[in-house]
Amino acid sequence: MQLNDAPLPTIWTVSVTRLSSLMREVTPEFDGRAHIETIDLGFEEAVTHIRERLRSEDCDVVLSAGSNGEYLRNRIDKPIVLVRPDGFDLMQALTRARRHSDRIGVVTYGSELPAFSAFKQQFGLQIEQRSYTNTEEARDLVAELISIGCGAIVGTGYVSELADRSGVAGILMYSPDAIRRAFEQAIDLARMLSAARAGPRRDPAVTADARYSLRRLIGNSEPMVALRDQVRLYGASDRTVLISGETGTGKELVAQALHGASPRRAAPFVAVNCGAIAESLLESELFGYADGAFTGSRRGGRVGLIEAANGGTLFLDEIGEMPLPLQTRLLRVLEEREVLRVGSVRPTPVDVRVIAATHRELDGLVAEGRFRRDLYYRLNVLRLALAPLREHAEDVPLLLMGFLRAAGAGAMVIDEPARALLLGHSWPGNVRELRNLAERIAVLVPAQSPLSALTRPLLLRYAPELGTVAPAVAEALRAPKGRHRPDAASIERALQVSGGDRAKAAQMLGVSRTTLWRWLNAS
Repeated sequence: MQLNDAPLPTIWTVSVTRLSSLMREVTPEFDGRAHIETIDLGFEEAVTHIRERLRSEDCDVVLSAGSNGEYLRNRIDKPIVLVRPDGFDLMQALTRARRHSDRIGVVTYGSELPAFSAFKQQFGLQIEQRSYTNTEEARDLVAELISIGCGAIVGTGYVSELADRSGVAGILMYSPDAIRRAFEQAIDLARMLSAARAGPRRDPAVTADARYSLRRLIGNSEPMVALRDQVRLYGASDRTVLISGETGTGKELVAQALHGASPRRAAPFVAVNCGAIAESLLESELFGYADGAFTGSRRGGRVGLIEAANGGTLFLDEIGEMPLPLQTRLLRVLEEREVLRVGSVRPTPVDVRVIAATHRELDGLVAEGRFRRDLYYRLNVLRLALAPLREHAEDVPLLLMGFLRAAGAGAMVIDEPARALLLGHSWPGNVRELRNLAERIAVLVPAQSPLSALTRPLLLRYAPELGTVAPAVAEALRAPKGRHRPDAASIERALQVSGGDRAKAAQMLGVSRTTLWRWLNAS
């Protein structure tokens, strides 16, 4: 049942080869939530087909993957959501490939994936990794991998089909879960755009949504307590806020909490990912356009997301990815508090509070001439720097329990060896990585047996990456030469990282097991 009788979002999936079949398998799960149609075309054929259809019908979001998705990104006037595999998808693909060959080729679009290198080291696999930027290069790389003895090739739908046609096992790197995640993202994006264009709700009786609650900033560590205090303080202000932090630290969650703590809490919160929307589309999405602004534009024009946030909060995620020409237009909005639609000469007054976020060093981009200095200073009024999860690892167990409950896993406990394993991991993906782990556990573990406790063997079974000590962590734990004994905190940390294994802890500290035993007994 649709809330408020809102129409279902329309999603067009664009894919070729075996990815189309996988999408069709997953599509029925979203009946009643979206109208989903699969377009079995690629590249220029897909662009021509979509442009022709958009003359007489409409869709909210286009979903695609790999080189096909990147090709569409700057060629059609619609938001694009890309199917992206996560670490667990890659692990499953490598497991399937290993059944066919000990030597495996991996071909990805655009850039190589660091996760493959981690799996290669973890499992001792013979992996040859390559990346391509066009279809001709993909064909050459598949031929090269076969010539050096790869009997199985993991890759996109196009690459896996090339491998099959060449006589080796082609393994699709995408899983049904990756498709489901992309569909969820596409539905959320479609609803956000629809709600934003509908304009702000002005019902004073409507209370702030639970998603904007400060209670969602979970953690008892010093950084999290300080963060909540800052959010309360900054929320009461109407000044612009710049949030910085590594990918996965929860920048949008903090922006939502700032909105919820502000006098604007009953007005719209409109989020825009400046790196996820094509440059050709971002201008019209942000600023809207006037009637007849360009060929194919909607009759009567369209309200942009800045206008849609009027009275509320505009959250600009990944602001460092915004093209320079649009930075100039955004600066005008911040200074003049008015927006000029594409193709219009009449500005529209707007009242918005801007919150921006970035995982990049904006001052470095300013020095390189890739970000306007005046816009940087206009955004950098109130500053929130989010700590990476490794710097408040004591919050990991509490966060994991919350994510497990949200994923439907129910109440459970973490035993001490499992707790030590979680505390010792470096969490390069930050809170997002931890949430993905909780969702993986919630899906996989109950299929084996009812779960009431998380143990170290269980965690290592479903998340082997937790057993790998990051080189930086190991180096930090190692005792420098000439030092007789590390402090108690370093010894405790080494024991946590090694899961209580004294031999491993001694190796990390650069001493013998006997020396470690003597230190422990002397304390």
